[in-house]
Amino acid sequence: MTAIRLLIVDDDPLVRAGLTFMFGAAEDIEIVGEAADGSEVDAQVARLHPDVVLMDLRMPTLDGLSATEALRAREGAPEVIVLTTFHADEQVLRALRAGAAGFVLKDTAPGEIVESVRRVAAGTPVLSPTVTRQLISKVSGDDPALDRRARARTRMAELAEREREVAVEVGRGRSNAEVAATLYMSVPTVKTHVSRIMARLGLNNRVQIALLAHDAGLLDGD
Repeated sequence: MTAIRLLIVDDDPLVRAGLTFMFGAAEDIEIVGEAADGSEVDAQVARLHPDVVLMDLRMPTLDGLSATEALRAREGAPEVIVLTTFHADEQVLRALRAGAAGFVLKDTAPGEIVESVRRVAAGTPVLSPTVTRQLISKVSGDDPALDRRARARTRMAELAEREREVAVEVGRGRSNAEVAATLYMSVPTVKTHVSRIMARLGLNNRVQIALLAHDAGLLDGD
């Protein structure tokens, strides 16, 4: 099995050293490089071709949010996991909107951080439906709400009716099995709809689907 190629980005050398030591015991993960600032990420990714980037948000020259936005705009971009000290932080939400596959807290248990990299490399966002709802409810958006809602509704209008129904249920934090039970369809059909929603709207993962449904005002209480 080919090892997961990981790039670590953090301005604190002690954090980088700790993460390097942590991943040293994972035979299926290879640390291909390190970066001390977001300004180094583009060149490192072009040279090293990582599968996953573990990205600190707060760095002095170019922060992790800006680096994530630039990175996820690239064709064939690696997945990004945001490293943060806060659950509900405006920059975390913006990073998720930009296409980050999830986030982990810096005080997360080592084994969970390692498993997060494995999950993201396999295409699974590192953000549970419950945490998605909590994050959306606690953090305000980063641009005017009315403009954001209008843009979101325009994008949602591109979906077929059944796709919109699935998107709303994803936004409510339901798993594929729960969506299937709610909408009376099979789990494989739900997965197909989720894949089509992402392809049609140019989204990276179900976290972005949830955020879009929230922005469009389609969830209960909006």
